[in-house]
Amino acid sequence: MDIYIVSKNPHKQTELRGYLNTIHNVCIKEYAQEINEIQTVDVDVLIQDKLKKAFNFVKSPVIVEHTGLFLDELDGFPGGLTQPFWDKLKKDKFCSYFKGTSLKAKTIIGFCDGKRNHFFEGEVKGKVSDEPRGDDSFQWDCVFVPDGYDKTFAELGDKKLEISMRKIAFDKFKEYLRSNYV
Repeated sequence: MDIYIVSKNPHKQTELRGYLNTIHNVCIKEYAQEINEIQTVDVDVLIQDKLKKAFNFVKSPVIVEHTGLFLDELDGFPGGLTQPFWDKLKKDKFCSYFKGTSLKAKTIIGFCDGKRNHFFEGEVKGKVSDEPRGDDSFQWDCVFVPDGYDKTFAELGDKKLEISMRKIAFDKFKEYLRSNYV
């Protein structure tokens, strides 16, 4: 079975392939396409729309992913609007405004096999660091300190891949694939 990961973000493509390369009889392929995301706080609506658009591009089984930050202090905002929120504030202002604030990083994986849509969620709780630390090429990884750690995701290197919200969501997705397709 070929499954396409639809994303234009090369960091995301690499990370997602790493989570899925261990499944027998499943070939993970890249489809580098930017999806015009609707602007909404509601990540459930966002991921459903994104999955529909991705399947219309590829016309084969597809995976889309959305990861957002949910600040406790702002009742879960920015959620589905994490990207424009981050683009506006950037790392220094984000830390200045929210340092020490509790938050969740949540990933939702959308999978369409051509017949039905399936969704898998992973979540990691943490706090905003006092200042950006580590590589900032994967955006807010440099400001997110997961509970139980004193380093940001960016500073954790490969350890992040073992504990991240994406891994939790993809572990659920892999189990679904093993139970239904392998």
